[in-house]
Amino acid sequence: MFHKGVGKLNNMMIKNLLQQFLIEDLQQRDLTSETIFPRNYESAATIYAKENGIFCGASIIDMTYALLDERITVTLHVADGESVDQNEEIATITGPVRAILSGERLVLNLIQRMSGIATMTHRAVHTLNNSDIKITDTRKTAPGLRMFDKYAVTCGGGYNHRHGLYDGVMIKDNHIAFAGSITTAVERVRSQIGPMVKIEIETETEEEVKEAVQNDVDIIMFDNRTPDEIISLKRHVPHHILTEASGGITITELSGYSKTNVDFISLGFLTHSVCALDISLSMKEE
Repeated sequence: MFHKGVGKLNNMMIKNLLQQFLIEDLQQRDLTSETIFPRNYESAATIYAKENGIFCGASIIDMTYALLDERITVTLHVADGESVDQNEEIATITGPVRAILSGERLVLNLIQRMSGIATMTHRAVHTLNNSDIKITDTRKTAPGLRMFDKYAVTCGGGYNHRHGLYDGVMIKDNHIAFAGSITTAVERVRSQIGPMVKIEIETETEEEVKEAVQNDVDIIMFDNRTPDEIISLKRHVPHHILTEASGGITITELSGYSKTNVDFISLGFLTHSVCALDISLSMKEE
């Protein structure tokens, strides 16, 4: 259900997505670059940060330019998860100018978003200031970019919640409403899944928390509850059941949840309303 680490990107999936993104942008050609520069005209460019933050997306730079032209050389100066300062060089790109410029916007779009997510996650971890509570993401990611978004969270010091509907059971309010009760929903799930799959229940009331405990679920989420409400509800939960706070928690409210001593806090804003880190590409001075 929860995934630790600095995560790993699946290279086969990245390549497939990057090919799709390049086709969307280029179709058959880069009309501007191809009419200005000869095919064999080569030079160098620098990707650099225009503000402080946490960098993420090294493999995006490498793989995009490898797809565009095998003659391009990428030299990385910063690794994923490392901090960058304003005007610091992130990478040097050397090779055919046509290809450098054709890949510029795709590379910047992705690494700006990923670095923005990593930077906000880093800020959230430090704002919470409680190493016993893990900051996690949610499924509120941009369609088609979930792998990149979730990887960026881990580069910022956070953790991944379930990656999709396929790798963990989370019984939410609508599941409970249609099933009739938490107990009915849990019984139906347990009759069909194996012992390796964890079950999480979304709760809002004391009665729901008690019912989830009676069903001995793996994780109880306190949804849209204040820190004081969570502290009150958590007294019903035995130590072997993990707890999570979720639901509209903002960066300004986050420090207040440190006192709840839940195991996880999931934050939708890490990915659904991310502010891209300002990163640019310019021709390298000789």
